[in-house]
Amino acid sequence: MAAQADGEGAEFAIARALLDGFDKHYRIFRQMSRDAQARFEAASWADVQRAHADRIALYDQRVTEAADRLHQEYAADALPAHLWPRIKLQYIGLLTHHKQPELAETFFNSVSCKLLRRAFFRNDTLFVRPAVSTEHIESDPPAYRSYYPLKDGLRRVLVQIIGNLGLRVPFAHLERDLRYVVRTVREHLPRPLHLEANHQIQVLSAPFFRNKRCYVIGRIVNGGLELPFAVPIVHAPDGGLMLDACLLEARAIAPLFAFNRAYLMADMEVPSAYVEYLVSLLPGKPKAELYTALGLQKHGKTLFYRDFLHHLKHSSDDFVLAPGIRGLVMIVFTLPSYPYVFKVIRDRISPIKEVTHETVKEKYMLVKRHDRVGRMADTLEYSNVAFPRSRFTQTLVDELCKEAPSLLEQDGDRLVVKHLYIERRMQPLNIFLDQADAAQARLAVRDYGNAIKELASVNIFPGDMLFKNFGVTRGGRVVFYDYDEIAYMTECNFRVIPEAPNPEAEMSAEPWYPVAQNDIFPEEFAPFLVSGVKVRAAFMEFHKDLLSPGFWNRTKAAIQDGYIGDVFPYAPEQRFAHRFGNDC
Repeated sequence: MAAQADGEGAEFAIARALLDGFDKHYRIFRQMSRDAQARFEAASWADVQRAHADRIALYDQRVTEAADRLHQEYAADALPAHLWPRIKLQYIGLLTHHKQPELAETFFNSVSCKLLRRAFFRNDTLFVRPAVSTEHIESDPPAYRSYYPLKDGLRRVLVQIIGNLGLRVPFAHLERDLRYVVRTVREHLPRPLHLEANHQIQVLSAPFFRNKRCYVIGRIVNGGLELPFAVPIVHAPDGGLMLDACLLEARAIAPLFAFNRAYLMADMEVPSAYVEYLVSLLPGKPKAELYTALGLQKHGKTLFYRDFLHHLKHSSDDFVLAPGIRGLVMIVFTLPSYPYVFKVIRDRISPIKEVTHETVKEKYMLVKRHDRVGRMADTLEYSNVAFPRSRFTQTLVDELCKEAPSLLEQDGDRLVVKHLYIERRMQPLNIFLDQADAAQARLAVRDYGNAIKELASVNIFPGDMLFKNFGVTRGGRVVFYDYDEIAYMTECNFRVIPEAPNPEAEMSAEPWYPVAQNDIFPEEFAPFLVSGVKVRAAFMEFHKDLLSPGFWNRTKAAIQDGYIGDVFPYAPEQRFAHRFGNDC
């Protein structure tokens, strides 16, 4: 029988139960992140992929578990609304010396939102604003360590940095690799170089793991100079480990934390300290994106929404339909002054697409749990988002009311969207190509084909490969963002179109050969993908192999044999094997 919650003791008990739920979540989260080292050392790449997907599902599991406990033990979903502000105050008191207070606040919100009606989503009930500071929280070990080459010698310091990572697989050619690091750094430092009294090398205590790489991240300090660096570690072809590159400057390091890549794993006792340090290295990265990149995507959503509300208060432009070709599945709108798009599933999806609301949601979740290899945009999924009605153009309101009435609700002066996705805004590739000169188009088409091939290498067939479903990022990278027709490569049958038995059959509107549901005929891609002189020339130069089953079947066979592709988040010319090839 559920205990009745009344009085200060019950309010504290509920707050304590909520925090117990979060603490359990973060213990499991840290253990899964800590185990990333063992998976990397064993080169267990299939286990790496599974752990990535499992860790994403972890949060919702713990939220549901905590909500069920509060319902069963305290009938918390039936509590009078005036008790929730008191529960929140008790919870704040429990966070005074907590190591992850900001994450615990988000967990409180997540559980409470499962138990409360939307009318109670206010700052006195939820953590709309943070209540506990994350500055200068002590951690052991500290978030970063400092090393002093003037005192201890450069070689000894570099060896010490590698040793403190605690990797249990030996390096194949550590002395050689450290020479490459020193040579690369010296090329970026001013000359003549005078070492100041504050000269030091700072390194984040926990290494970062993702896919087939481990990253050492920090900065070099000398006087007023601060040079950020990231050193990826990989398995050497001849056994053991090796340093693969030395990435210097924020623009080279930022792609490691990009919205189109899988989340990193690192064992962080005080995640806010890691995020603060990363912000100092990458000042253009919002904290919301950094939390998300570290696998703390729920708190990333919280920070994103706070930033969004702040932007709304300090802007006056209107939400409008996004430019480009209208989609058959999604209504896409944007706020011109804000670099994101908002996507709502249509109530009536065109029968051409053969998808439902649920299958679309499943596809988007598949992408979140999959290795995005820098080629698929991450999405933030929200429910019951209240927008100011006055900021919507009438054209946009009419479109939403006509195409997605089930997901729309008028609440006074607010327009509530019951379910939507938010993505980074990119320029649609078809628009980019229309405006590009021949040289720009050639590079974009080459990267477009590379995007398709890299997705295929990690078992993703994009399905609808029209240019309108790809975007161009600020850095010029082509990224896929329309997921309603994606499928696993291993579920597709890539076939050659059989020769027509006679001319009449070839001219017929119907195929003269049987076609199963998952049959794909790459020869049919050409009319849609190879149009226009400048596009055709570039496509045929770089990616003609996409128009026949050979490439697709070879890639599929490799995946079925257990091969996991390796896509680098930095340019090939940055790798030591490329820069110092004869010495490697």
